[in-house]
Amino acid sequence: MGKSTLVNHLVGHKIAIVSDKPQTTRNRIQCVLTRSDAQVIFLDTPGIHKPRHKLGEYMVQVAQEALEGVDCILFLVDGAAGIGYGDRKIAEQLAKVEAPVILVVNKVDRITHEQILTTLAPTPDLGDFQHIFPISAKTGYNVPELLDVVIGLMPPGPMYFPSAEISDHPEQFVMAELIREQALRFTRDEVPHALAVVVDAVERREDKDLVDVQATIYVERDSQKGIIIGKQGNMLKVIGSEARREIEALLGSQVFLQLAVKVNENWRKEPKVLRRFGYVNE
Repeated sequence: MGKSTLVNHLVGHKIAIVSDKPQTTRNRIQCVLTRSDAQVIFLDTPGIHKPRHKLGEYMVQVAQEALEGVDCILFLVDGAAGIGYGDRKIAEQLAKVEAPVILVVNKVDRITHEQILTTLAPTPDLGDFQHIFPISAKTGYNVPELLDVVIGLMPPGPMYFPSAEISDHPEQFVMAELIREQALRFTRDEVPHALAVVVDAVERREDKDLVDVQATIYVERDSQKGIIIGKQGNMLKVIGSEARREIEALLGSQVFLQLAVKVNENWRKEPKVLRRFGYVNE
């Protein structure tokens, strides 16, 4: 859909991971944009979908709870795919909230002007939107204009975060997500939704500019473990190498990344495991 790509573009930093796999975002990720004239806090949430397990139920709950207490909602739809049944169901929920809703039609870089008009044609039936914005989260088309409108809808208030802070999540959470992003990037369809990553240890060496990071990639079946590791460990090496580059950019230091792969059957259905993996707080 492009929610995380859009948030990263709005904030100007890579905070949320991106993937072409559905339901990539699993947690509510708070991203902070500070400008000379405003500070805006964006919430990147999981997409609203029909859950099939406890993890899915948690993701939908997180997305729905995020609708409360916000000053503006960006309702992102896929302009290339058109308005679908799922979009209409979400629009019904948004019609009940008090915050202004901006309909954001993404991926217009993939379609013609005539197709954009066709996509926008049914939008009056979806609800009463404050604005309708065709954008491309990938290229940045119309994103600065969207940001100006969002800032214009924000009520006056103090700065809630220091100007250098860009997220409320600890570095270990972001590191785990960056590893998961690369695992999603290189694996086949049967693996992505069964993936979880936990950072087990982070230690900065005193004698050099180097950070040791140990993390575990969890899957649900032995066959998935084999895919993640790959022949002679080649897939795990590729995932680790690409993730290490991203983590180094995050930390501003060299990183020695050690990855392990373990099987935890049906972890998406077990509340205790979800809590241990950081998906459920209570």
